[in-house]
Amino acid sequence: MKSKFSVLSLLLLFLVSLQTALATEPADVLARKAVSENTTESMTAIEELRSLGPMGLNTLLSRYGDEIQRHIDDPLLKPDAEWQRITRALDTVSAQKNSYTSGLYWYTDLKDAQKAAKETGKPILSLRLLGKLTDELSCANSRFFRTVLYSNIEVAAALRQRFVLHWQTVRSVPLITIDFGDGHKLERTITGNSIHYVLDADGQLIEALPGLYGPKAFLHRLDDAEGLSRLLAGKNEYDRKILQRNYAREHLTKISGQWYEETTKIGGFAPQGFLVSTTPDGEISAITVAPLAVTKMYTEAMALREMSSASEALAKLTDEAKWRLIARLHAGDGIIDARSIALMKRQNPSLSDKEFSAMLQKFQESIALDTVRNEYLMHTKLYSWLWFDPTRTNLEKFNDKVYAELFLTPGTDPWLGLLEKDVYFGIDNAGVKQNP
Repeated sequence: MKSKFSVLSLLLLFLVSLQTALATEPADVLARKAVSENTTESMTAIEELRSLGPMGLNTLLSRYGDEIQRHIDDPLLKPDAEWQRITRALDTVSAQKNSYTSGLYWYTDLKDAQKAAKETGKPILSLRLLGKLTDELSCANSRFFRTVLYSNIEVAAALRQRFVLHWQTVRSVPLITIDFGDGHKLERTITGNSIHYVLDADGQLIEALPGLYGPKAFLHRLDDAEGLSRLLAGKNEYDRKILQRNYAREHLTKISGQWYEETTKIGGFAPQGFLVSTTPDGEISAITVAPLAVTKMYTEAMALREMSSASEALAKLTDEAKWRLIARLHAGDGIIDARSIALMKRQNPSLSDKEFSAMLQKFQESIALDTVRNEYLMHTKLYSWLWFDPTRTNLEKFNDKVYAELFLTPGTDPWLGLLEKDVYFGIDNAGVKQNP
């Protein structure tokens, strides 16, 4: 009798599973329903497509490919009701605002991303940001990523083919509304940085790219990180540690050497006090400021101090004017492609050609400036942490350190550094209003 009950139970489970499988509609049918005028039908289909992962997004992109291309080719094309439903479906399934230009699928649960990484053998690119990547008003860095990087044809292809993508909110993004009292309002975000982490399938940190990079520079950093990922695959913990430290040392030396050479180039003189070693080919192989005091114990901390001394000294020498001169040497890093420009045009339809050209030029100059600052100031500090800091083995603790000490917006400060207690505003309670 007990055996008979067991068989019946298994049969019932099989029938329920079969019914569930049969109830799942083909992806192309779901793609059609996702853009239905019936909101309930649409949202149900969108959820099912989202659950299918990248395949669900690809089905949408394929079905509405002609319409997507039409809006890319003509960014000033008026969005009708159908296009609004298409973009809503795309953005929800992909988990990214303006995904029609990128075609990228983002996981929002790291465990799901790790599972996909193990199945595909790809590393994970994990974005940490203020706000959500699906929101128009996420932090400025993440908005620029959507325009400059994710919409770029080459970058998008590299991300789609070589990485599993994931994003996670660090905290809400602060919003500000300026009411001019005559019906005109400006709504913006203030403060907030983002960072891309490259992780292995176990979620272990491989590389960290702080803030905004131009497309070409970003691709180069992805190439480096992917190469390190391949080296680390299958290695034991000791060998991984050695490989990662060698990588950090090599890249920290390379960045500091390039920074030193460019400071020399823009200033017409060599900065004083630097000890520079070169290879027979003339490339900088080591750069420090001054020898450390000789002791019997040459510790890891001393080795790290020696490695990072050049970048710390160069940071003190590089003022705003010098940063702009260095950025001019990297003007190519600020150039964005036609698809990114088309997205900018769609977002600014009221600008004349002259006004748009001026905005584009200024934006590309700022991308080049951000690229060198983030690489020289922030990335060098991150390499020292990746080489030595104990938090490097715990991504959440490492990210807390990044936001507290690199971005200067610690999670312990509810005001993100925007409330200055030593500044008088002439307003009751400094204008602070808190909801009950």
